[in-house]
Amino acid sequence: MRSNRQLRLKRAEHIRFAGQITGCEGYVESAAIGLLAARFAAAEIAGTTLAPPPLETALGALLGACLVIPAGAQQRVSIYTAHTANIVERLIPEFEKATGIKADVVKAGSGDIINRVRAESANPKADVIWSIGAELLEANTDLLEPYQPKEYAMIADAFKSGSAWIPYTGILNVFVVNTKKLKPDEYPKSWADLAQPRFKNLVSMADAEKSGSAYMQLNTFLTIYSDKPAGWDKFKGVFNNLSISTSSGAVPRFVNDGEAVVGITLEDNAYLYLKGGGPVAIVYPEDGTSAIADGMALCKRAPNPAAGKAFIDWSLSAPVQEMVVQELGRRPIRKDAKPLGTLKPMGEIKLVKY
Repeated sequence: MRSNRQLRLKRAEHIRFAGQITGCEGYVESAAIGLLAARFAAAEIAGTTLAPPPLETALGALLGACLVIPAGAQQRVSIYTAHTANIVERLIPEFEKATGIKADVVKAGSGDIINRVRAESANPKADVIWSIGAELLEANTDLLEPYQPKEYAMIADAFKSGSAWIPYTGILNVFVVNTKKLKPDEYPKSWADLAQPRFKNLVSMADAEKSGSAYMQLNTFLTIYSDKPAGWDKFKGVFNNLSISTSSGAVPRFVNDGEAVVGITLEDNAYLYLKGGGPVAIVYPEDGTSAIADGMALCKRAPNPAAGKAFIDWSLSAPVQEMVVQELGRRPIRKDAKPLGTLKPMGEIKLVKY
């Protein structure tokens, strides 16, 4: 039957199935499926979500039997992510190989992802939101379905959100500088240094209205210098030197290529160019920076919730977290993960409470 776990027609989700049309046989079984369909519909009208019954229960087993995937059909998961293309291309084939689930990936800025999921909320298309700013997930929990991963206990307590989203990796905001354009004594040492006239139109940063990381960078500045008018006035000096990038991931590329001499970006984005031998260096602002978890979440009324949960569990597994840290330069969120030795130890970085 071409329906999902909520007994909705996959191509027209305003239609639900009940009774023998679902493939069940017998009066009691048909009535039971009708009861489930009615409860799912009632929950939707009430503005809540009713989870399908566990497979080990009688109703859950009956529902599962009605939704058996035909032989040869491949399970799929729809993922919306703000990850850069290189990370998507590195990780998604590993997921598909490990699970046999085909991933359909939509890549966009964090703000655009939230806007798209909200626009599609009456007929959801995404199963998982993967790697966007925690503050955006926290502000849009009405779009998310709470889920506790299998290895939730292995997440460091400092990163646990206690909300509808799950921490994925730790991220830091840094400066990336072009070492051919600037000598070490010319590097900006603080956020305020970015307002210096010598950096006019030479500082790259993404648009804070579209990029979750750029929004975090702006708020980090205001946390340090105040979100009152005096702090905003101070930021104007930085803003006047900015060349706004199309995305946070493009910032280090502009610096690497010499189109900008300084970039405000995420540590892992800068690290990939450093690792690749580019003419770049990472600078940690002396007046402080922010470190938080970026997150992922199961979407409310996801069309493929089981596959979405499988992706989240896979993303938090020890081998994947090790790969994300050692190959891609992210900070670990698992208790048993080792940080990347080539990055500055967290204890030597001045952090502000974001």
